[in-house]
Amino acid sequence: MKDNKKTTFRPHSPESNNPMVRELLDCAIACETCATVCLQERDVNIMTRCIELNRECAELCIQGARLMQRDSEILPSFIRVCEEACRMCAEECRKHDHDHCQQCADACEHCAEACHEFDGSIELK
Repeated sequence: MKDNKKTTFRPHSPESNNPMVRELLDCAIACETCATVCLQERDVNIMTRCIELNRECAELCIQGARLMQRDSEILPSFIRVCEEACRMCAEECRKHDHDHCQQCADACEHCAEACHEFDGSIELK
């Protein structure tokens, strides 16, 4: 009989991931807020890319938090995608002078750095 027990591939448990989960969720909230306020701007057309990246980043960060809570095997790859999405969103938000865009850029930069540090702490076994 084959042992189908999942092999632990990293030193994190869902409980130890709580600060990272919070980081991802905080970023997602900042992105959703930014997108919502961008849609209310006078010239929404110039905000299109910002809104698109806000939504993509928020969705990816939420999924990243889910995968952490599940202790998913694909987390090492997925966290790199989250980092890239956060960096792209922050770069776009920095182009706009609106307070909500600057706050979102701050949250995304912070989350991208946390993703980078978390990714560096993953040890495949």
